[in-house]
Amino acid sequence: MSDEPGRVLALDVGGRRIGVALSDTRRVLASPLTTLRAQPQQRALAELAKLAHDYEVTDVVVGLPLTLSGEIGPQAKIVQEFAAQLQEKIAVPVRLFDERLTTVAAERMMVELGLKPEQRKARIDEVAASIILQDFLEASRERPTPDA
Repeated sequence: MSDEPGRVLALDVGGRRIGVALSDTRRVLASPLTTLRAQPQQRALAELAKLAHDYEVTDVVVGLPLTLSGEIGPQAKIVQEFAAQLQEKIAVPVRLFDERLTTVAAERMMVELGLKPEQRKARIDEVAASIILQDFLEASRERPTPDA
């Protein structure tokens, strides 16, 4: 993660939708931001570049859907390509981060909050993105610094 302070944008990239989450400037709290249509892809990339600019993010984290055994499957390859294309459009680092089971966790969280099925469907991707981001922020804080 970049050493400069600032917000981090996280993405849960799917075939139809992209969930987007944003951290606070201290990189402590992740919040769902929005859900974008994944197609047409060039428009989605342009919208994400605009969000990164508008919120002055210093890093972008893209959830990488590894298989349960930790391998890169077909969907992970698609996400890797999407992340590479996004990196060409923005000046801040785009990083991949393991997102296994985040959609399941997001669904469970929304059920526990009592959201109706149609409400859950509308927000599942951005909630999953916020879980990816929160996991990333916590993992970044736990990693020892070079001076430690």
